[in-house]
Amino acid sequence: MNIRAKLDLYEKLMRLDKPIGILLLLWPTLWAQWLATGGQPNWIILWIFVLGTVLMRSAGCVMNDYADRHFDPHVERTKDRPLAAGAVSEKEALLLAGGLTLLSFLLIVRLNTLTLLLSMGAVFLAVSYPFTKRFFAIPQAYLGIAFGFGIPMSFAAQAGAVPAVAWVMLLANIFWAVAYDTEYAMVDRDDDLKIGIKTSAITFGRYDVAAVMACYAAALGILAWVGHVFHLGGAYYGGLLVAAGLAGYHYTLIRNRERGPCFKAFLHNNWLGGAVFAGLVLDYLLRAH
Repeated sequence: MNIRAKLDLYEKLMRLDKPIGILLLLWPTLWAQWLATGGQPNWIILWIFVLGTVLMRSAGCVMNDYADRHFDPHVERTKDRPLAAGAVSEKEALLLAGGLTLLSFLLIVRLNTLTLLLSMGAVFLAVSYPFTKRFFAIPQAYLGIAFGFGIPMSFAAQAGAVPAVAWVMLLANIFWAVAYDTEYAMVDRDDDLKIGIKTSAITFGRYDVAAVMACYAAALGILAWVGHVFHLGGAYYGGLLVAAGLAGYHYTLIRNRERGPCFKAFLHNNWLGGAVFAGLVLDYLLRAH
C-alpha cells in the first residue's frame, strides 16, 4: 500500500472527513474563550485551543475505534471503518492516537500550570470514554464531560482560574451532549442491542424523545443563567432563542425514531452550538460600540 492510500486511511480513522465531532467539541470551548475574557480572547491561546481541539478529537476517534474494534464489524454504519475492516492495524491505531495526544500536549506546554494539570484530565477523559459503553447506562453523559472539558481549560488558560460558573457551563454541555448523542445512538439502537453496548437511547427506551427534549431545555436553561451571571444582553438571549427553535426542529426529526432523520438531527446540532456562539460574539461586539 502506498503512502497516499495509508494517509487516506488515517484520515478516515481520525474522522477528518467528518468534522461534525470537531465542531461539537469546539463550540463550548469558544463560548468559554469569549466569556473568560469579556469578549477579547488572547488570539494565540485561542488558536492553540482550536488546533488542540482538532488533535484531541482525532485522537479520541482513533481510541474509540480501537475500543470498538470487535463491535464495529457487526454494526451497519461502522463495519467499513479502517480498523474494523482490518485496513489499519491495532498497533498503528495506538501509535497514531499517542502521536496526536503528544502533539496536543506540546501545543499547551508553555501555558500556565493549571491549564497543564487540567489537560491531564482531558486526556484521561478522551482515552477512557470509548470504554464506558461497556458499563455506563448513559455513556453520553461522560462524553459531555469529555467534550466540554475545554470550558474549564479555557478559563484556566485565558483568566488563570476556573470560577464556579465554568463548571456550571460544563454541566450545560453534559445535557447538550446527552441530547445530541442520544439522537446519534437512536440510529444504531437495533445494532447496539444485539451486541450488548449500552447507550442512552437504550436506557431511555420509549422515553428517548422526551429525554432528548428535556436535556435540550436543561442545557439552554443553564446557559440562560450563565448569561445572567455575566450580565449579557439581548443579542446573547436571541442566540439562545434561535438555539431553542433549532431544538424544536430536531423534535420534528426524531419523533418518529427513523434512522435518517435522527442522524440529520445529530448533525444539525452544529448550528445549535453556532447559534449560541454567534449570539455571544454579537453581544460583546454591541457592547464595544
